[in-house]
Amino acid sequence: MHKTSSLSELGFDPSGASSGFFRHVADDCPLTPSSLSVPHQRLTKISVIGAGNVGMAIAQTILTQNLSDEIALVDALPDKLRGEALDLQHAAAFLPRVRIVSGTDPAVTKNSDLVIVTAGARQIPGETRLNLLQRNVSLYRKIVPQVAEHSPDALLLVVSNPVDVLTYVAWKLSGFPASRVIGSGTNLDSSRFRFLVAEHLDVNAQDVQAYMVGEHGDSSVAIWSSISVGGMPAFKSLRDSHHSFDEAALEGIRRAVVGGAYEVIGLKGYTSWAIGYSVASLATSLLRDQRRVHPVSVLASGFHGISDGHEVFLSLPARLGRSGILGVAEMDLTEVEVTQLRRSAKTLWENCQLLGL
Repeated sequence: MHKTSSLSELGFDPSGASSGFFRHVADDCPLTPSSLSVPHQRLTKISVIGAGNVGMAIAQTILTQNLSDEIALVDALPDKLRGEALDLQHAAAFLPRVRIVSGTDPAVTKNSDLVIVTAGARQIPGETRLNLLQRNVSLYRKIVPQVAEHSPDALLLVVSNPVDVLTYVAWKLSGFPASRVIGSGTNLDSSRFRFLVAEHLDVNAQDVQAYMVGEHGDSSVAIWSSISVGGMPAFKSLRDSHHSFDEAALEGIRRAVVGGAYEVIGLKGYTSWAIGYSVASLATSLLRDQRRVHPVSVLASGFHGISDGHEVFLSLPARLGRSGILGVAEMDLTEVEVTQLRRSAKTLWENCQLLGL
C-alpha cells in the first residue's frame, strides 16, 4: 500500500497554501509570487549515493549537524529508499529545516555541492578481491558519469571500499580535476589511532594529533614520529617512560587500529556511526571552507618518492576547503615510514593497473 509523504499527494493544492496563515510586512517594494519563492542566497545540497547502513548514518549525521539545506538520497532499492527518506522526514519537527528528496535515478542529485558515494557491491563467499573490485568498477560506471553530468561543479567524496582504488576510479570516470575527488581514506583510522593514544594518556582525543596514512587497509602506515599531545611532541616521551613501546608493540597498536572495523563488524554486523561522524567532519571542512587538515585519499603522485607516473590515490594529510583539496602537507617522515608508504603505494598502483582505466 502506497503511503503519502505530503498533503499534495492527498489532493491538496500547495500553491499559496501559506497565505492564509502569514501576512507579509509592509515594504516599499511590492512582493510578487515569483520574488517570494526565490531565496536570497544559494542553498547547499548534499547527495548520498547508497542508502545502506553507512549511507544512512552519514545522512543522519549531516542532517543533525545542519550541514545542508537539501539532502538527496539515491539507492537501487526503491522501497527501502522511500522508507529511509520517510523515516527522516517524520523527524522534521525535531531538526533544522532540511528538504529531503530521494530516487533511484541519479538525476535527483542535480546541482549538488557535495556528492558522497557509499554504494558498493558486497563480496560473495569465495569471490576474489579482484573480481569484487571489477564489479564495483561496473557499478561506478553507472553512477559516476551521471553524477558528474548532473553536478559538474560538485565535490566528489568516495566512501565505498576499497576506498583508495575506487577514488581513483571515480576520478577517471568523472573527468573532474583531482582536487575535487576525495576519498574518506584514513580519516577514521586516524581517529581510532588518536582514541587509543588518548585512552592510554587519559587525555581528550581532540588534543592528540596522530596520523594513519597510505592505504585504508592492511598496509596503512602509523606515523609515530608525528604524534603530539597538546601541541607537544609525544613519541619520545612515550618511549622513554614506557619501555614496552618497542617495535613489536608499535606494530601491535597499528594492527589494532587497522582491525578496529573488523572488531565492530564482528560484534554488530557492520560499521556505521563512526564513519558517519568521520564523513560529516569532512563535509564540514569542505562546504564551510574550514581549511582543516584531514588524512584523506588524494592523488599522491610525486609525494614522498612516489613516482609521478603512478596515478595512485592514498591518504596523506590534506588541507580541505570549499574548492576541495587545497594542498597536501609535506610530512617529515622517518626512512622506515617512507619505505612503508611507498610499499603501500605500490600495492595500490598494482590494483589500479588491473582495471584498464
